[in-house]
Amino acid sequence: MTEPVVLINAFEVPAEQAGQFIAGWEATRDFLQSQPGYLETALHQALTPDADFLFVNIARWETPKAFRAAIGSAGMRAASAGLAGYRPHPGLYRVVRT
Repeated sequence: MTEPVVLINAFEVPAEQAGQFIAGWEATRDFLQSQPGYLETALHQALTPDADFLFVNIARWETPKAFRAAIGSAGMRAASAGLAGYRPHPGLYRVVRT
């Protein structure tokens, strides 16, 4: 059995737009939760407003293929429209040590 993959996605968000960003993230999360291979996600907020990345999303997916299928879908483009103005820095990772 293959271990799940971890998506770590840091976002550049101006502090004054935090509420708008969270609303866009929630709409995207709601869509992704319905996709095959989705396991879980959590949004983290920096403790200081001047952090390079005010928000970091960490999600788990069953496989890279499931993740790619979900984010490449037409539904994802519509669901993530609220995130369009925020520069993401995504990457898929695997756990190598605990």
